Amino acid sequence: MSSLAVSTAISSGRVRLVSDRQEALLVARIRVLVVAVGFALLALIALLRIVFLGIGGGTTGPTTLEEALLPPRGEITDRNGIALARNYPARALWFNPDALGEGEESLVKSPDKVVAELLAIFPDLEQDRVRKMLASGTAGYLRRRVLPEEANRVFDIGEVALELPQETDRHYPQGMLGAHVLGYVDSDGGGKVGMEQVLDDRLSNPVLRGEASSLSLDIRVQGALEDELRKGMLSVNAMGAAGIVLDVDTGEILALASLPEFDPNAVKGEDLIVSDAAYKRGEIPRAFNRVTNQVYELGSTFKPLTVAAAIDAGTVRDFGKRYDASGVAIDGFTIRDSHDLGASLNIPQMLIHSSNTVTARVSDELGEAKLRQTFEDLGMHERPYIELPARGHPLWQTSKWGRLKTMNVGFGHGIAVTPLHLASAYAAMVNGGIWRPATLHRIEPGMAPKGRRVFKESTSSRMRQLLRMIALYGTGKNADAAGYRVGGKTGSAEKPGVGGYRRKSLVSTFAAVFPMDNPRFVVIAMLDEPKGTTASSFQRTAAWNAAPIVGKLVPRIGPILGVRPDMTRDVDISDLKRLVPGAAE
Repeated sequence: MSSLAVSTAISSGRVRLVSDRQEALLVARIRVLVVAVGFALLALIALLRIVFLGIGGGTTGPTTLEEALLPPRGEITDRNGIALARNYPARALWFNPDALGEGEESLVKSPDKVVAELLAIFPDLEQDRVRKMLASGTAGYLRRRVLPEEANRVFDIGEVALELPQETDRHYPQGMLGAHVLGYVDSDGGGKVGMEQVLDDRLSNPVLRGEASSLSLDIRVQGALEDELRKGMLSVNAMGAAGIVLDVDTGEILALASLPEFDPNAVKGEDLIVSDAAYKRGEIPRAFNRVTNQVYELGSTFKPLTVAAAIDAGTVRDFGKRYDASGVAIDGFTIRDSHDLGASLNIPQMLIHSSNTVTARVSDELGEAKLRQTFEDLGMHERPYIELPARGHPLWQTSKWGRLKTMNVGFGHGIAVTPLHLASAYAAMVNGGIWRPATLHRIEPGMAPKGRRVFKESTSSRMRQLLRMIALYGTGKNADAAGYRVGGKTGSAEKPGVGGYRRKSLVSTFAAVFPMDNPRFVVIAMLDEPKGTTASSFQRTAAWNAAPIVGKLVPRIGPILGVRPDMTRDVDISDLKRLVPGAAE
């Protein structure tokens, strides 16, 4: 063989070898691509299956893709980070009629038999609804929340169609505490009534769910307020109660309570609505917020506000000036005091003894325009300023009042507002004269809203003296907690009814501030239709039922809020004590 032939053969072998290698590499790449495509198809099928199950076509009906992949609903905490609302793993009871196969019978046993066995596990089961679902083969929830021990008993029934899918449960660790502030979450996962509704977009936002929403509430203060209100309400057989603790400088609400309360972990229909007949009897749903949504004539608690307006306008300058305390006859009506207070009274005496007649005369001197403007500046003509959706409309006459109306409004009649209106007004009266909106959001130090000026600083200073005198020498004695320098005013107003006021139905309120030498907090305690009992010395007025609630509450919450009892300091009232017989002794 010639050298040329040998060279040609070698070259041909090399070409064949390179060709074989390229072919093998191509086959390997094709195989990898096929495997990759196969995995991609499997992943797509799995994803579609998850979506299908989430929509309701599979056995885990209530589970959705969003629930599986995104964080749970955001947490709500108090100002100190204590959990008020959070999500926990839970199980639901779901009926899947196709569990035994499409076209097959849904259940092994009869619907009646299954309902009977479920009823033994869940005594409050909605029997008729569940029986209809089982009999008709309609998929859906039979029960939203099932405890682990209940789940085991459901498994023992032996029905494949009774499924127990894993979900997340909105839970309120503090039980009924702060229920009217928090609200609840309905069966569709939406917030209702309280801050659950207000913060719904934020709490359900997947980007923000990991961040807790901090409220202004202090759950320790909330617990103390509800406890003292409940004890006070039960001791005098009142039909309801309301209370609030408010920071006078920021408008932050440290506690807000409406009784009777409801359980956000187990909201029932009667919590939300009552029959028309019951409503006419004065009954209101448990979920109804008496602090922000119910308006009342709050009576004599308005008298200090009227005096503050008169001092600010200059119609009250001389605190020793005596006013006629006899009945005021006007437009066919006569304004009287509940009992004889003497022929005449000065301003400190008028507030200490809570005189309607003298307040009416002060209101008349001040005039409708100035009194009305003050109350408008305090927000009394509008819904209360608060984030909650339930906010009551004040009963506010927009047309001209006239003299009689002006006199009545001066001592808290003929105008109906919420207890929250009153709390914000008292805060402005004692904090130097600045009104700020109330809020349930925690405010960082130095970030309080600017607010608007309603009273002069000098007027605010005088009112602190006068409110302290009421607690020392007047109707507020039962609220005076030793060392806490409490000041405030009682209010006992008859409730309006068909044909006039109901003399035996009162709203009793005490509006308080402490400590009066350096005001920090407003406290409102209100009782709806208290009865005269042994606990109140058979009296129905605020001095005997609402004021004692404050007297017991303040020592409980003072140390929590950084206010400790101090018997060595107080408001200087020396210049006013000489005007009140017996006070200077």
